[in-house]
Amino acid sequence: MRFIIMNCLSSYPLLNKALQTKLIILIDPDKYNQELVKLANDCNVYCIFVGGSVLNKNTLEKTVISIKTITTIPVIIFPGDETQISKYADGILILSLLSGRNAEYLIGKHVKAAIKIRQSKLKAIPTGYILVDGGKKSTTQKVTKSKPLTDKKEIVNTAIAGELLGKQLIYLEAGSGAKQTLTNSVIKAVKQNISIPLIVGGGIDSEEKVKKILLSKPDYIVIGNAFEKNPNLLTRIKPFF
Repeated sequence: MRFIIMNCLSSYPLLNKALQTKLIILIDPDKYNQELVKLANDCNVYCIFVGGSVLNKNTLEKTVISIKTITTIPVIIFPGDETQISKYADGILILSLLSGRNAEYLIGKHVKAAIKIRQSKLKAIPTGYILVDGGKKSTTQKVTKSKPLTDKKEIVNTAIAGELLGKQLIYLEAGSGAKQTLTNSVIKAVKQNISIPLIVGGGIDSEEKVKKILLSKPDYIVIGNAFEKNPNLLTRIKPFF
């Protein structure tokens, strides 16, 4: 298996800086498409995130179990709140919304989920989550009642602060369905100022945008909404990874 879950969290593959940018698929359980997972088996997908800002069907665990029957690609929970936990996943991102000042999403939700995560024995990955303005009010922005960052210096300083606070990943997010992706200037500036892996996502819905983001060499690219609308995009961008 090309992705091995280690006993030591520091050796967890997502926590390693990638020599070449890796592709991550984000699956919303409310919009789960098995065919996309089947395609992922042949398209150099590094891992699969499962979760969403707002879930209406309470099918996260069912989705995780289904994905695990289709592929050996690791499944990591990308939780929108404290209810999105499943022991059947390979790990879970412990997301702190560093770009906002809503204490509920900095520590409140984490306190509510802590015991359940510990009991699940999931590999927990402390992640600094930074929402950047993507030209559209995102669901994350609405749910967390926080504003995205717009100033490059503030974005960089927030990422540095995240690393100093002990986060093991920085996730720059322009928001689901963003009108504009993160700029190469911002991605490069953040990457140059942190020593931990960098994930970027939001608004990446075409081959051209994927190529553009790859020029700034983040460690990981996350695509979700675009694959929901057009699963075949995955096969078209396969050669890039």
